[in-house]
Amino acid sequence: MMPSAISPTTLAVYFGAAFAEIAGCYAFWAWLRLGKSVAWVAPGVVCLAIFAWLLTRVEVEAAGRAYAAYGGVYILSALVWLWLVEGSRPDRWDLGGAMLCLIGAGVILFVPRS
Repeated sequence: MMPSAISPTTLAVYFGAAFAEIAGCYAFWAWLRLGKSVAWVAPGVVCLAIFAWLLTRVEVEAAGRAYAAYGGVYILSALVWLWLVEGSRPDRWDLGGAMLCLIGAGVILFVPRS
């Protein structure tokens, strides 16, 4: 039986949180590393607040477990961002590493607990 932590809604929350976090951090990156206007910071802060709020929507018994499992989704999402936003296609090592992290996230969520 699949735990409630991996419902379609939870997956949507995890991916939404990942893209909000990446967008928020990228806004700061754009300002500080790419020479964009400081105006990028305000939407970045909003995105980071949305990220934090979304992670509170995950139905698990412990925040740390929700964050640990989210890590695997974040890594995969960051590679999608790399490809779609930054125009750099992930290589086989990127994808293999992401799959390894997703397996780890699955272990965190699926192992029987006493």
